Amino acid sequence: MLRHPPLAYPEDDMDERDDWQERVDAVWEDDALTDRERIRRIDALAMERGMHDPVAQFERAGVRDSAGLEGEAEVLYRLALSGGLDESRRAQATIQLASTLRNLGKVDEAVRMLREERERGGELADAASAFYALALASAGDAEGAASVALETLAPHLPQYRRSVAAYAQELRAAR
Repeated sequence: MLRHPPLAYPEDDMDERDDWQERVDAVWEDDALTDRERIRRIDALAMERGMHDPVAQFERAGVRDSAGLEGEAEVLYRLALSGGLDESRRAQATIQLASTLRNLGKVDEAVRMLREERERGGELADAASAFYALALASAGDAEGAASVALETLAPHLPQYRRSVAAYAQELRAAR
């Protein structure tokens, strides 16, 4: 279950689109809302953009995912991705869909998607790596999961980068 963080999206230059995203973000930030109320409010905002709008579908997917309704979220993530999203939302939707698939027991597809997203790079590559490690663990590949986690962590360490990176390679080679 993922919690969708508010983000700024560069293609939302129009005032009404900016206002729309701000209103969506406000729903996400309102901790007083129940899951059911958050879904109702996001769905109402999504209707403003139209039910075929990929950004609207992405928001509808995320709110259901956050509420533990992974089966509903899966369908909506797939619609959002097939409808075309900007790069930031595409990466988020891919990671969130793959996490949802892992939770639904579709581990092989989740592993594939997360491996591809990690290899693609970009600002969410480390996030993709974290979820990739989780998917590998769910697939029964604990050494692979540890290797990915250590490899991702190593560049962020103030010391021992080389050692941790070497251990990650050693784990990968042992698989």
